[in-house]
Amino acid sequence: MAYDWIIDALATTWRQIDLAVAQRSERDFDALTSCPGWSVRDVVNHVTGTELFLRGAPIPDVTGAWPSYVVNSLGEMNEAFVASRRHLGREEVLRDFRAATASSVRHLRTLSPDQWRDEVWTPDGPRARSHAQETRVLDSWIHLHDIREALLEPEDDHGIGEEIVVNRFESALPYVWARRVGAPEGSLLRVNLVGHAGRSIQIEVQAGRGTAMPVSAREPDVEVTTAVGLFWRRMAGRINAEAFLRASATDIRGDRGWAQRLAQGMTVVP
Repeated sequence: MAYDWIIDALATTWRQIDLAVAQRSERDFDALTSCPGWSVRDVVNHVTGTELFLRGAPIPDVTGAWPSYVVNSLGEMNEAFVASRRHLGREEVLRDFRAATASSVRHLRTLSPDQWRDEVWTPDGPRARSHAQETRVLDSWIHLHDIREALLEPEDDHGIGEEIVVNRFESALPYVWARRVGAPEGSLLRVNLVGHAGRSIQIEVQAGRGTAMPVSAREPDVEVTTAVGLFWRRMAGRINAEAFLRASATDIRGDRGWAQRLAQGMTVVP
């Protein structure tokens, strides 16, 4: 089927989450991740809760004030599922995670090509189901790394999950350059990514919009060379702008002020 690669990316990512936590203790499940206020237990429950929601489960009721890190309606929905499951022990967390993700994979494999093109709910508004499920890969894959790093076992992945994440973040750079940086008409950005999913990306502001351009010999106004892992972590908000700019694997050439604004505006995952 045309969309098997998305299903396979989800199944692989969820299996890797399972492997990362299956033999862990209750104490390990309480290790804090880079997601504000969330432990490893909470991150796994978040993935479970999202799959349950997408299959029709109601959002749990929550009493009391939202934590300070909850800043929008999507955050409220995510926190509602996490908070409602925070009391569960590791065995229950794993049982529900395995059941929810296995059910999602089975369901996705029954869909016709037309159903993959249907518009469905996403945090960004109605989108084709294929786009929505790519977003599930992005969210789950980044959370896999949140878990690994919280457990002090960071590991790079170089499969289809990484390709989907880097491709999605590449597609956000024109907006970041033109709108968030406010780069003027005709200004040119080049981003060189070094690593397994490496590539060179060039964006020019045309008619006020960021436009992807073929890489040419023209001197860019800002050129950023960095590791793939640093790029996606900054785009996902897992490292701050200063850490990104100061990393030994990051080299900045051209206008330093624009480069600083670029680094500040790169985060596109809330």
